[in-house]
Amino acid sequence: MKVAFIGLGVMGYPMAGHLAAAGYEVTVYNRTAARAEAWCAEHGGGHAATPAEAAAGADMVFVCVGNDDDVREVVLGARGALPAMAAGSLLVDHTTASAALARELQGAAAERGVAFLDAPVSGGQAGAENGALTIMAGGDEDAFAHAQPVLAAYARCARRLGPAGSGQLAKMVNQVCIAGVVQGLAEGLAFAERAGLDAAAVVEVISQGAAQSWQMENRYKTMLAGEYEHGFAVDWMRKDLGLVLEEADRHRLGLPLTSLVDAFYADVQHMGGGRWDTSSLYARMRAIATLGQDGSEEG
Repeated sequence: MKVAFIGLGVMGYPMAGHLAAAGYEVTVYNRTAARAEAWCAEHGGGHAATPAEAAAGADMVFVCVGNDDDVREVVLGARGALPAMAAGSLLVDHTTASAALARELQGAAAERGVAFLDAPVSGGQAGAENGALTIMAGGDEDAFAHAQPVLAAYARCARRLGPAGSGQLAKMVNQVCIAGVVQGLAEGLAFAERAGLDAAAVVEVISQGAAQSWQMENRYKTMLAGEYEHGFAVDWMRKDLGLVLEEADRHRLGLPLTSLVDAFYADVQHMGGGRWDTSSLYARMRAIATLGQDGSEEG
């Protein structure tokens, strides 16, 4: 099977590598050509000068870029993938984007006889590198059934959750839950330290009970060490939470905790932490604690 992979960022690069390792004939495209050349040197396959060239003749085309505008450019643009795709092929968008864009792509693909899935992923860079991502998909049942064996190259769990847009909506739920959990963990660690406890020892105990979470298991040590270079960046989380809050407004639903944590991430950006990982909410808590200890106003 011939596949194309468009977008070789921290997620796309290893995902495309897993496809090559699984035996698929892979052609890649990346806006920075040197990265595509490096990928080919490591994994074989070929690289194309445009998304259209990568997609030509491919049975499946995978996209993993930054945001709605990036997706439109590489899929629908003058040199985009979709116009080059043959009827009967499949377009899979792994970008975390809006549900409205997913529905737009579904319509554009259908006009060309191309199947479409919106299939955002969770699991971060480590999940991509280890082939252990979770995929939330929206689209036609037959299209998902066709894609599922291929997605298994880099996903430990992939599930269709409804028509086009459902994958993106599910990813929004994912980000809402992560935001709340990370803030809770940051507050818990800050409380433990301020109360004079050994925060690491506390986590080792409470992680055996109901407080346990993936974030607690995988991030508390680096948070306590002040290390925030381990995954999904704050800038990208704010982009995702912006999508969440826009969608919530459409449904006239208030999300007070999500709105608050989004504002806290804005504080982290103002601290210069836009490229820190999402656990850097703890850096904000420590900064507030320091102000309090100095006798300054907290908040």
